[in-house]
Amino acid sequence: MRIDTPSHGGSKLLNLLAGDAAVDLADEPKTARAYLLNVANGACTKLAEKLAGPDLVLPWLLGAISAPSGIAAMLMPAKQAGSLLPQLMISGWIRTRARRKWVWVAAGAFQAVCLLAMVAAALWMPAAPAGWAIVGLLLAFSIASGCGSVSFQDVTPKTVPSGARGRMLANRSAIGGAFALATGVWLSTGLKETDALAPVLILVGAAAVLWAVGAILFAGIPEEESEPGKGRNPLSELRHGLVLVREVTGFRRFLAARSALLSVEMATPIFVLFAQEKAGATLGDLGLYMVATGLAAVLSSPFWGAVSDDSARRVMTVSALLGTLAAATALALPLLVPEDLRHWAFAGVFLILGVAVAGVRLGRKTYLADGAPEDERPLYVAFSNTAAGIVAVAFMGLGILAEITDVATTVLALGALSALGFVLSRAMPTARRMADTD
Repeated sequence: MRIDTPSHGGSKLLNLLAGDAAVDLADEPKTARAYLLNVANGACTKLAEKLAGPDLVLPWLLGAISAPSGIAAMLMPAKQAGSLLPQLMISGWIRTRARRKWVWVAAGAFQAVCLLAMVAAALWMPAAPAGWAIVGLLLAFSIASGCGSVSFQDVTPKTVPSGARGRMLANRSAIGGAFALATGVWLSTGLKETDALAPVLILVGAAAVLWAVGAILFAGIPEEESEPGKGRNPLSELRHGLVLVREVTGFRRFLAARSALLSVEMATPIFVLFAQEKAGATLGDLGLYMVATGLAAVLSSPFWGAVSDDSARRVMTVSALLGTLAAATALALPLLVPEDLRHWAFAGVFLILGVAVAGVRLGRKTYLADGAPEDERPLYVAFSNTAAGIVAVAFMGLGILAEITDVATTVLALGALSALGFVLSRAMPTARRMADTD
């Protein structure tokens, strides 16, 4: 069923982006507007994440300014720790806000400033201080990202109805992925034989502009005022979160599954190292792998969105299997594929891994948005993300594992953890029963 009412200016676009859910959205103009603005915001921010990603572009930036190589190893831990660990501190304060979208708006604007400061550091500071400044700015950027994440996961259920959230999240990923795909094509051609600083700075600067535009778009979302809740300090939030873990079986099982599935979300840099080792991957090949991951988002996100609106648990389960398949395929390639063809074969591995990452991220977000009670949603989101941040720090042990063994062993460990995530995801209740107490 489609909307063909000419009085609704955005009906065609809404039909395209929301599918069957467009009928219900069009009944409430504010809801339709929130849906479209959220998709546009996501298109900007998802592309910005690729243009200044700590897994690819920021390491190039450090290399271009000749910063010490060890600094690059700090990027991913800084991103994960910064974005996840502080969320418990902000969730109690967000409960006191009547309109919570402004937390995201402020965070998005601050992230734009951080990226511009990285450009300035790269241009005007000596190599080593500039490298450490970029890591510090990434940490600050990621803390703001974590604050925005709590706000986003509270505002979205308030402004977008349950049956349309999965498609909305899928559209954010798919459109951003399409732009990222185009960027990857440019990287694999235009930057293939250069390590010049200017093109990388252009990428980071463009990401800053996109974050600023994203903040403006999110500010336009028509969020109704919430009844301000009583604020809780971080220790109080921690105590309440631990009560949830003890009393709510579904939430406890979700935390376990999400922890294991971090192996999928954090696998890309390890797979890049493995491709470099086994296929001699070059900078141009990294652009090819960005194309593969962008294509994965474009192709899989609409499917994941439709499935997650029916069962987010199923999305997490299937994504875990794909993560295991990606690891197994990567390990098999050096044995089965001639060396001169491996860089192309590894693009297929990154395609599978990209589909898995998109599914894990969309599935866990939709599961929590659908399952958490409205009055405690910020606590569920923040405690879940803080717990994941602690586990993410533990994932630094994979770097130690790679040093004392080899990268192949690390890929094997990631595959095993993904398989564990499959088992744990199957043990979760449906999202609607997640908050049932023991």
